[in-house]
Amino acid sequence: MSDRCPCLSGDTFGQCCEPYLAGRAHPPTAERLMRSRYTAFARGDATYLLASWHPSTRPASLELDPGIRWLSLEIVGRSGGGLLDTEGEVEFTARYRVTEADGTGRRGTQHERSRFGRDGGRWSYVGEA
Repeated sequence: MSDRCPCLSGDTFGQCCEPYLAGRAHPPTAERLMRSRYTAFARGDATYLLASWHPSTRPASLELDPGIRWLSLEIVGRSGGGLLDTEGEVEFTARYRVTEADGTGRRGTQHERSRFGRDGGRWSYVGEA
């Protein structure tokens, strides 16, 4: 709880994404949802990822690769997604390391512009923009 949050907001996990992953609060903006989803990937929390996915695009199940270690998140840009908006986009770059079954590893990046929607006061991930 006192460790730095994986989303690199600068706050501790307990002050940042933990309340969202634990279901005690909902992210107030699309960017906060993006950060919390990155944290869920970093912590292997498929339940939160599915719960924060919009029902119209949510898969029936989600299996996370235990060989992927998420290293860092950089928010590149955002459009909308604020306290008064109902739609938003967040562009990000996430860096990761993959460890193969034979013990070898490689690094990679995921660059995406994600779409978010807010319905009933709650933000959800819709898909890639």
